[in-house]
Amino acid sequence: MAQACAEYLAAGANRHPSAADWDVLSGLLAYGADRNVALWQPQNETSKGVYALLSGHTDVVNAIKFVPESPGLLLSGSVDKTVKIWRKDPTSEQYICTQTLSDHQNSINCIGVSSRSPKIFVTGSADSMVKVWALDDQNVASLQQTITITPRFFPLSLALSNLAGAPNSYVLAVAGTKDIIQLYIRDSTKTPDFKLQAILSGHEGWIRSLEFTQESFDPKSDLILASASQDKYIRLWRIHQGKELPTAAAAADPSLGAFLPGKSLSNKAHRFKADDLDFSATFEALLLGHEDWIYSTRWRAVGGKLQLLSASADNSLAIWEPDEATGVWITVARMGEISAEKGSTTATGSTGGFWTGLWSPSGETVVCLGRTGCWRLWDHDLAADRWVQGVGISGHTQSVTGIAWSKGGDYLLSTSSDQTTRLHAKWKRDDLVSWHEMARPQIHGYDLNCIDSLGASKFVSGADEKLLRVFNEPKAVANMLRTLCGFSGSHVEDMPDAANMPVLGLSNKAIEAVDDDQEIAPQGNPKDRNALDPASIVRKSTLSLDHPPLEDQLSRHTLWPEIEKLYGHGYEISALAASHDGSLVATACKATSIDHAVIRIFETEHWHEIKPPLMAHSLTVARLRFSSDDRFLLSVGRDRQWAVFQRDEEEKEAGGKDESQKSTTYKLAESNPKGHSRMILDAAWAPMSGTVTAFATAGRDKQVKIWAREEASTGAGGYVCKATIAEDAPVTAVDFMNVCLADGARTYLAVGAEVGRVRIYCVDVKQAFSVAELEVEYQSPYPYSSKAITQLAWKPTGTSGEKAEGIEMEMELAVASEDSSLRVYSINPSSSSGSLIESRTC
Repeated sequence: MAQACAEYLAAGANRHPSAADWDVLSGLLAYGADRNVALWQPQNETSKGVYALLSGHTDVVNAIKFVPESPGLLLSGSVDKTVKIWRKDPTSEQYICTQTLSDHQNSINCIGVSSRSPKIFVTGSADSMVKVWALDDQNVASLQQTITITPRFFPLSLALSNLAGAPNSYVLAVAGTKDIIQLYIRDSTKTPDFKLQAILSGHEGWIRSLEFTQESFDPKSDLILASASQDKYIRLWRIHQGKELPTAAAAADPSLGAFLPGKSLSNKAHRFKADDLDFSATFEALLLGHEDWIYSTRWRAVGGKLQLLSASADNSLAIWEPDEATGVWITVARMGEISAEKGSTTATGSTGGFWTGLWSPSGETVVCLGRTGCWRLWDHDLAADRWVQGVGISGHTQSVTGIAWSKGGDYLLSTSSDQTTRLHAKWKRDDLVSWHEMARPQIHGYDLNCIDSLGASKFVSGADEKLLRVFNEPKAVANMLRTLCGFSGSHVEDMPDAANMPVLGLSNKAIEAVDDDQEIAPQGNPKDRNALDPASIVRKSTLSLDHPPLEDQLSRHTLWPEIEKLYGHGYEISALAASHDGSLVATACKATSIDHAVIRIFETEHWHEIKPPLMAHSLTVARLRFSSDDRFLLSVGRDRQWAVFQRDEEEKEAGGKDESQKSTTYKLAESNPKGHSRMILDAAWAPMSGTVTAFATAGRDKQVKIWAREEASTGAGGYVCKATIAEDAPVTAVDFMNVCLADGARTYLAVGAEVGRVRIYCVDVKQAFSVAELEVEYQSPYPYSSKAITQLAWKPTGTSGEKAEGIEMEMELAVASEDSSLRVYSINPSSSSGSLIESRTC
């Protein structure tokens, strides 16, 4: 049985203020990543990113909460109307789903837990209901109460706490798409139900976050509720036990009139009873300082003094505490992008701000979630008393549409519907190795569809536009990769210094790095279309780093300059392939007629199209692949046919000159209009084995077919279906390893399905064409994607002459999926090849 180990899992976080939580007990951070739950240890010494993706939800995960005082208990709520309870298995140390609650009628938006009571939690949904749940000793949840919110609004935040002095009674704060906060009280002496007791008004926008804390460690101290709103303010409310009002409520801060002209702050006391004790809820303080919507607030759980962390759409994270002398709440630290320069809100900035901020269990680290799905991290430097940014994690936030290894296998490129292309590689230092996003070569205005690598330091990508773009690696990125990852591109000295994107453009322009002490002259005309974004000017030391680039650097300073555009197609680009020697690029576009379903080939020396375009298909071409020696080009499409084009090199006189130049053209050698009974979605060439050429095709008809022919056979022989692999779902991706094993006949074929499952087969591509499934054991109980696999790519390995052991140590498979995840598995096959599946011939 083969062992598969997840070397790298990358998935961007969902943009929702409730979609993440950091566990006080284990130091584990869980966040929603599309319909998965990602688990990450931010303070791990090895800097390894996400170590597990939990799948089970059938739609986007909106809310995540760890249950306090219950080790290894996690709650997740989703747009699929369910709440799932995950429990850490004590033997395997893996989280598994133990219960699914499907009582809500609409999307779950928030979950509330009480910091001192692990046996109760609440869930809020877009059905305008809040449900109260109890957990028994086996951590099985049962519904206790359903609260219908009136006046009707959608709850966006919930906060739950025991009442001070009445430990069996609870207060529940509910807020959302109105400007009020409702306080519900559960009086343990009278009724097990929550009853509405007070409505706190004052905010002027939707309320996105609520959180309770105790003022001090004394169990009878007052509760403080923080509420953050889209009106750009944070309000603090005090819940006090006793008949007399707290002293602070007697007089509001007179200085506030200067900030809020014409508005008087209401200081109404809301009184209620619980456990025969009197309580009052009063307005405590108004926190001003953010310039845009505030998405989240979190209280620091450790230390003697109160501190509040707020995350806002103005791209800043602020830490607030009361001034010791006056008691007025002030900002003591501010992190993020505090920039009035152009660039803080352009394509390369972080428009959309920070969606959530979290404290670490120790309170010495904070993280925040940005628009690009990345986590930024800051550590508190006690000696200097300042916050220092550290290495976070990142990932795509939409379907990963294409992946390509560099020709040497040094790095992996991925491209996505989130309009970015990202470069991933291993950070090597001493004995530690970890995968990271090392560059973001392309940030585009169109969804990207496909990508391929041209040599060591170029790539070509296609998007939902009619042209393709070719990019060259800049010197700054090449030097950084050499320092951190131990490999260098070719012709580094000839590379441009760096790249920059004009404020209103889509084309990355090559720029020269400026000296560190050079003053930047202000832009002459800010409305100039080609005006450079001052925030993304690259200085010579910008990428001289001893760690992977941080999010600000990724989104501004690691762009690759565009060197060419390839025109010719009439619709959005659907597929492309680069030849193995890097001399040709074959491209296709979306098509509904034979005129547009053509394959255009460009040579990469002068970037001219080689006419005429290749015709065979009548609908969109889904995949193009060059054979390992570039003699053949294979295309498959939605019209259910595959076509093989053969290279035809002619000597042609070069326009009146004496010397002749070779023109590489391809001619249709063979096609099969009924290769599958449904559309063909992917194809791959097997490595050459003797005189046999073979390829696999993957269809929506739930089959993978392996076609082969003898080189000696004439055109009459053609390709014959030698084996058929039946899958239990439509097959969306296939890929062969680029070398045969030691026996020279067998190789591995990876097959990805629409349901997210990946299977690996050992295929004889020389004679027998027997197919055996390799049984793969994964370390995680949830090894597969939760949506369709979009592409599979084996890391290129050495030539076929090597020993099998040498190859097998280097078996790495990259998996791209519609669930926004990118996974790299290292696979270590044992001597046995699993159970043999009977080979069937068409």
